[in-house]
Amino acid sequence: MTSKLILRRTALALAAAAVLPLTLTACSDAGSGSSSAPAAEGSAASSPAGDAAQAMDGPFGPACAAVPEDGAGSFDGMAKDPVATAASNNPALSTLVTAVQKAGLVDTLNNAQDITVFAPTNDAFAKIPKADLDAVLADKETLTKILTYHVVGQKLTPQQLESGSFETLQKGTLTTSGSGESYTVNDTAKVVCGHVKTANANVYIIDTVLMPE
Repeated sequence: MTSKLILRRTALALAAAAVLPLTLTACSDAGSGSSSAPAAEGSAASSPAGDAAQAMDGPFGPACAAVPEDGAGSFDGMAKDPVATAASNNPALSTLVTAVQKAGLVDTLNNAQDITVFAPTNDAFAKIPKADLDAVLADKETLTKILTYHVVGQKLTPQQLESGSFETLQKGTLTTSGSGESYTVNDTAKVVCGHVKTANANVYIIDTVLMPE
């Protein structure tokens, strides 16, 4: 009788020993599940997609490296000024600024709300033969049509440029395509410094002057 009792107690002890690790494992899994939820949220916030979206919120493109780090012509400085004033503080846009002044569009651009400006660099204007450029700069009506063709009446994000068609202030239409940090306007002009923010506009600096039909 004593022998049977000993065997029974031994069997119960072995069963308890077998169940205990399973119970501890289940508790451990439940605990790790509750503690991993915040980690999952943190990892989502710092995921490659999240980082890319955050990075694209600021300026991008090879020509952005030439922008001063501080002062009125820096990205922070331009963000405080309306677009025509901001452009005047960027040496790479001096020809555009001269054209805007000759067309009498400084106040129009500075007072507009929530616009996008595709801003040709000095090198973009230099692609136009000097005689032709001088003729355009002297013709206010033609100059106004060309410049207002570079302006869209809404703030465009890089995502909207991936495949878009937008009406300009000149009443024409321009198209955009691309992805990441590479975008093209009208299949001819490349964005060399994009998503530059001013007080009233998003600016995409381009390497070719756009011509309306």
